Amino acid sequence: MKFTVSSSVLLKQLAAINGVVSTNPIVPILENFLFQLDGGSLTVTASDLQTVMITEIQVESSDKGAIAIPAKLLLDTLRGLPEQPIAIKVDSDTFGIEIVSENGRYKLSGENPIDFPKIPSVNRAFSVELSSTALMSAIVNTIFATSTDELRPAMTGVFLQLGANHATFVATDGHRLIRYRRFDVKSNVDTTMIIPRKALNLLKSSLPDNVSVKAEFSQSNAFFSFANIKMICRLIDERFPDYENAIPTNNPNVLTISRGEILNSLRRISIYSNRTTHQIRLKLTPPNELVISAEDLDYSNEANERLLCEYNGDEMEIGFNAKFLIEMLNNVNSNSLSFELSAPNRAGIVVPLEKEDDEEILMLVMPVMLNTYA
Repeated sequence: MKFTVSSSVLLKQLAAINGVVSTNPIVPILENFLFQLDGGSLTVTASDLQTVMITEIQVESSDKGAIAIPAKLLLDTLRGLPEQPIAIKVDSDTFGIEIVSENGRYKLSGENPIDFPKIPSVNRAFSVELSSTALMSAIVNTIFATSTDELRPAMTGVFLQLGANHATFVATDGHRLIRYRRFDVKSNVDTTMIIPRKALNLLKSSLPDNVSVKAEFSQSNAFFSFANIKMICRLIDERFPDYENAIPTNNPNVLTISRGEILNSLRRISIYSNRTTHQIRLKLTPPNELVISAEDLDYSNEANERLLCEYNGDEMEIGFNAKFLIEMLNNVNSNSLSFELSAPNRAGIVVPLEKEDDEEILMLVMPVMLNTYA
């Protein structure tokens, strides 16, 4: 088996799917890319048993065959080569591989492609099409709020609720919750699923601009295809928390402020907060005063700043985890925000005032005195 391909084209496509490859997989064969050649079409597969990514590359060849090639060794070799055509030769009997460039030869050992896990079949119950821009926005606006606690697997992914009017993406770690809606993504089948964080991170790093993405779903898998890349991931089979009940509906106290001003103030004040709780206090006084403060009694550190704002409501003092609040505001594109508050012991809602026509963003953050929401 032999084929010729551009070194930079091959590197670009392998880099797009390399995130799937684990450094210490349970099955050693998964440290490899599976190369499958059929004439001028080369299909390369990477898998970690939960997620599979596949890319197709046009090459010069008339051969057929397959080989498992060590991913790290191949990528490191390609990164060191300038742009040039390279020939890859495979001995089907010994699984030996030879890479021939203009000025050198590189020999490495492959593995039997039969040992590579079978690609999971997706019984595509239904599908939706959306733009890569819409999918990227949904991922960026939610993925940072997913949990890393493997004891609560439902929260380690993003909950997707498809319906006739919109698609809703929800992420929570118990301390904050993001609800992101797209009104340009609709489905004639009402359904829900939880997509793992790793799969969404892989999509985030490989999605090109302004292309159509076809998303197909079965009971246990999701299948995404765009450009010349396909991805199959196993869905999280858990019950997602009832997030709608966590969102307060009556929030008469409304603070409107510049995102840049409050974010910069939070960054400065949080330096003086307790290193364990990261607690900061917001003291709101109508009609236009906000005082942000923090203290660390263990080290006698203390700071406060006064900001101008627009505040309609009762005088209130409420505490938040600065780390969570800063991360949420970092992921907002709007120049101005509104904080909708009901009471010091109830969750606060942050709503960007500038957004696209086809989207709706709601961010909920718990006061520091509560660790979970009911």
